[in-house]
Amino acid sequence: MIRDTSAQDRQIKLEPGRGRRWIKPGIAALAVIVVLALVIPTATRLFSSDISANSSRLRVAEVKRGTLTRDVSVQGSVIAAVSPTLYAANAGTVTLMVNAGDKVSRDQVLAEVVSPELSNRLQQEQATRESLEIEVERAGLDHRKQQLAAKKVLDQARIDQQTAKREVERTKRAYEAGAMSEMDLLRTQDSLAKADITVANAEADMKLDIESLAFELKSKRLALDRQRLLAEDLQRQVEELKVRSPVDGQVGQLLVQQRANVAANAPILSVVDLSALEIEVKVPEVFAHDLSIGMGAEIRDGSGNYAGEISSVSPEVVDGQVSGRIRFVDKKPAGLRQNQRLTTRILMDEHPDVLMVERGPFVDTGAGRVAYVVRDGVAERTPIVVGATSLNSVEIVSGVKEGDRIVISGTDQFNGAQRVALN
Repeated sequence: MIRDTSAQDRQIKLEPGRGRRWIKPGIAALAVIVVLALVIPTATRLFSSDISANSSRLRVAEVKRGTLTRDVSVQGSVIAAVSPTLYAANAGTVTLMVNAGDKVSRDQVLAEVVSPELSNRLQQEQATRESLEIEVERAGLDHRKQQLAAKKVLDQARIDQQTAKREVERTKRAYEAGAMSEMDLLRTQDSLAKADITVANAEADMKLDIESLAFELKSKRLALDRQRLLAEDLQRQVEELKVRSPVDGQVGQLLVQQRANVAANAPILSVVDLSALEIEVKVPEVFAHDLSIGMGAEIRDGSGNYAGEISSVSPEVVDGQVSGRIRFVDKKPAGLRQNQRLTTRILMDEHPDVLMVERGPFVDTGAGRVAYVVRDGVAERTPIVVGATSLNSVEIVSGVKEGDRIVISGTDQFNGAQRVALN
């Protein structure tokens, strides 16, 4: 019979703390390994770099591909494109019929200049015109009357001519019959010739009388026309004493007091056409050569953005700025007021499918020729070529590729180092 091994087994007693004595050395070894893993790359960067910098004080942006829009943002003031100033057409006393800020409609009478002298001249010229009208009517009657008298003389001469012809025929037959002498025949023939001359003279006189009377009547009518024009011109001047609004809008400013005496061509008031508002902007001189009429713009108001376009550009530079005007294209914000300030973004041009990065001080620091590209915690100085710039982005023509990360903040602290370790 086979015995078990119970007689060979022996109980072993473990000493307290014998298994835990290797825990601390293991943890220490692991910590050393982690520290070395962290320190060695950092030490490698430090030894391979010229200087180091704190990355928390730097701004880094990624190079992307997209469409770069060149623009400039300026503050503009709302002005009225149509804001006429109305003047007194003649000297006199002004009677104002509106107040500043009143809404007015086209052709509404806003003020009236009372000029007794001009009104008196108009009445005199109108009286003269009526007198000439009567003279022209009288001349027309005289013309017809003299025509009738001349026609009467001509008709009488023709009757005498007809009588002389008949007398010649009768005398000729009597002479042929031997009842009358040749002397009687010759006498009747002379009477006929005299009657013919009388008829011819009467016709000529009648023609001359008609032409003379027509000339005289025409002269009087021309004088009447001249007087009518003079009276109409004075009537127009009197009507212009009523100052009317040329547009639908609002009274801007009263330039004279009520019942004030004004000289001719003195300003009285201004009218603002609120339906034709524009934005007047001041653009820095550096963008002067880029501005052109018809260029697009974006006008920002509390209610949203509105499309616009440049309608005019000043040909001169004043205090380092160029003045321009922007009109609304489709619609404009409601409730705009003159001199209200709005932010305007002028869109100069677009560059599609270009490498670009967020704009920062690095453009000025490196004069647009140098950038620091960040790779593996090291910022390396890299030559670049900068293209178009906008308010928010910069085009980079060469030196970097899409996806690269570059330092866009100021790099003066790098002191032109080739490699900078970022802590």
